[in-house]
Amino acid sequence: MHVKKGDTVVVISGKDKGKKGKILSVDRKNSRVIVEGVGMVKKHQKPTQQAQQGGIITQEAAIHSSNVLLFDKKANQGVRTGIKILADGKKVRVSKKTNEVLD
Repeated sequence: MHVKKGDTVVVISGKDKGKKGKILSVDRKNSRVIVEGVGMVKKHQKPTQQAQQGGIITQEAAIHSSNVLLFDKKANQGVRTGIKILADGKKVRVSKKTNEVLD
């Protein structure tokens, strides 16, 4: 997958197009990610021992990983990424636009 937990990404399609946020979790099996503040849905929650107050809560829903691009601070926009193997055998992500290492 081209993104991982903790990355800052830009949403490129859907109702939240253009929003920027941090990845909270990644589901590799289904190719989905949860981005902070993106894809907000309302959920009905019953009162439990942990959450004494029930009601309607708002939380992030998963979106497909193809709908996000890694945010490059130098280019100040979302960029496509590629993999480059360094001389010491380490794999790093590189920007397709600027050919600079992002990791």
